[in-house]
Amino acid sequence: MKYWDNILSVADLRPDYMGYIFYERSKRHFGGDIPDLDPSIKKTGVFVNSILSEIIRNVKKYDLRAVQLHGDETVNFCKELKNKMDSTIELIKAFSISDEFNFDELGSYEEACDYYLFDTKGKERGGNGSFFNWELLNKLQHHKKFFLSGGIGLEELKMLSEFLQTEAGQYCYAIDLNSKFESDPGVKKTEKLEAFFKQIEK
Repeated sequence: MKYWDNILSVADLRPDYMGYIFYERSKRHFGGDIPDLDPSIKKTGVFVNSILSEIIRNVKKYDLRAVQLHGDETVNFCKELKNKMDSTIELIKAFSISDEFNFDELGSYEEACDYYLFDTKGKERGGNGSFFNWELLNKLQHHKKFFLSGGIGLEELKMLSEFLQTEAGQYCYAIDLNSKFESDPGVKKTEKLEAFFKQIEK
C-alpha cells in the first residue's frame, strides 16, 4: 500500500494484513503516514537488507504488527531482530523460489521466524507479477506455516483452490496479493480485491 485514500478503501474490505514497503529502490516505496485502521488489520513493514535500527525505528513509528524480510537476511539477523521487537510482532521471512531453490536451507530459519513467504524469483525483489510452480512446495521438509505470493490474481483462483487441497497447501497460512490487483504500482483495485475475497471464502 502507498496512498492514503487507497489504503482506506482497501481497509474497508478488512484484509488480515496490509503491507508497506520500506525499500527505496521499489516503485511501491512507502514514505507517508498510515491512517488509523481497524486493529484487526496487521500493518506489515516490508524490508530488504535493512539494518536493525532502521527496522526497529519504523516498527515503532508506524506501530507495525508484522515485519517481512525480503532480502538476504541471515538466520542470526532474524533471531536478533526478534529479540529486539515485542514478542507479539510477527516476523515473516521471504524466499524467492525457482526450480533450483534448495529447500534444505529453510531448516535453519525454522526457529528464527514465525512464517515463511514463498515468492517467485524474478528481476525485482517482489511484485514481478508471475507465479512459480507450486508443486515445488511438495519438497518442504519443515512444515512451518507460510504465505503464498507471486503473481496471484483472479485468474489463478481455480488453481489456488486446488493447491490448497494438497499436502503442501495445508500449510498455506495466507495469500499475498499485489501486482495483479493494481492499476499503478502501489494503487490497488478494490473491486478486484473484493471479488477475490468473495470467491476464496466460498
